[in-house]
Amino acid sequence: MAVTRVSIIGSTGSIGRSALEVIRHYPERFRVVGLAANSNIELLAEQMALFRPQCVAVADEAGGRRLSELNRGLSVLLGPAGVEEMAAHPVDLVLCAIVGAAGLRPVLRAIEAGNRIALANKEPLVMAGQLIMQRAKDRGVTVLPVDSEHNAIFQCLQGHKLSDVHCIHLTASGGPFYGRSRENLRDVTPDEAARHPRWDMGTKVSVDSATLMNKGLEVIEAMWLFGLPADKIRVIIHPQSIVHSMVEFSDGSILAHLGPTDMKFPILFALSWPERLESPMSRLDLTKVRNLSFAAPDFTEFPCLEYAVEAAKIGGTAPAILNAANETAVEAFCQRRIPFLKICEVVRAVLDRSSIRMETDLDTVLAADTESRRTAAEVIHRWDSIKYAFV
Repeated sequence: MAVTRVSIIGSTGSIGRSALEVIRHYPERFRVVGLAANSNIELLAEQMALFRPQCVAVADEAGGRRLSELNRGLSVLLGPAGVEEMAAHPVDLVLCAIVGAAGLRPVLRAIEAGNRIALANKEPLVMAGQLIMQRAKDRGVTVLPVDSEHNAIFQCLQGHKLSDVHCIHLTASGGPFYGRSRENLRDVTPDEAARHPRWDMGTKVSVDSATLMNKGLEVIEAMWLFGLPADKIRVIIHPQSIVHSMVEFSDGSILAHLGPTDMKFPILFALSWPERLESPMSRLDLTKVRNLSFAAPDFTEFPCLEYAVEAAKIGGTAPAILNAANETAVEAFCQRRIPFLKICEVVRAVLDRSSIRMETDLDTVLAADTESRRTAAEVIHRWDSIKYAFV
C-alpha cells in the first residue's frame, strides 16, 4: 500500500491535532511532510519531534524566529507567505485547517501546486467558492470536505447523480443555547458560548455554532462543494448530533450518514479516500441511541443563519462581506468588547452598508474582505465606549 504524504496547515488547532492523532495509528500508511501553525510554538515543536516533517511554517514571524533559535539548522518558513509556500510543497494531500479567511491563499496555492485538498475550514469556500472550485477543476484537483456535515453528504452522494438530488439536509446541534430565548442570551460570556454540548471545537467555530452562523456558512460551503443552489440546501436542528447530514432524492428516498461525534472519523475518511481504513476509534453503538429528534431552526432567535442564507442567494462578494463582518464581531465578543447579541447586529449593519459586487476574482474578494472588516470595526467602535458587564 502506497504511503500518503500529508501536509497539515493549522496543525496546532483542534482539527490539526486530531489529524495527527489519526496519523499516529497508521505509521506505515501516512507520512507527515509539512506542518504549519500560527503561534503555538511549544506544541508545534512537540509535533515536529514526533513526526519529523521536512517543511515547517509559522504564520507569526516572531514565533517562527523563536522556533528557529530553539532548533538550530532548521529552516522555518515565516509569515503568511511562508504558510502559502508550505501549502505548495509537493505532497499527496494538504489538510487545510486554518480557521477564518487566513486559509484562502494557502488553499489556492495548494491547488495551483496540484495537491489534493482536504478542506476543514469553510471560510475559503464562503469567500471565494467559485474561484476555488474552478481552479481545482482546471488543475484536476479533488477537494474533499472534512466538516462532518459535508463529509457526510459527500459519502451519501457516492454513486448517485446530482440531477437526482431533491435537496440536502444539513444537521445542526443547535449549539449551547438551543431552546433559549434572545432575552436569556443578553449576558452570556465567551466561555459559555464556546462550551459546545457535542463537539470539541476551537473557540471561533464554537461561538459561530452558538449563533448558528456556523450553519449558515456551511450552507454557502455546500453550494460550492456540491454544485447546488441555496434553495436545495436546508438546515435542520438535530441536538443529538448522531445524524451528520442527509441527502433527499427526487423519488423521496433519504440517505442519512450516522456516526459518533468525533472529528477523527471524517478526517480519516479524507486522509484515506478513496479507500476505507479499519478505524481504531470507538464506534457508534446503535443500541444506546435512545432518541433522534429533528426540528426547524428559529430564524428569529438566531438571525445569523438567515443573514448567511440571504448572502448565499445574493452571491458575488456578499458571502465574503458576511464572513469578514462575523469574524470581526466574534473577535470583539471574545475580547468582551461587545455582548453576544451584538454579533448578529454587527453582521447586519455591515451587510446593509456594503456595496456588493458580482465579480469573484481574488482581488475583488480580498478587497471586499478588507473593507468589511473596516466597516465592522467602525460599528463596534461606537459600541466599544459602553462598558458591558458580563455575568
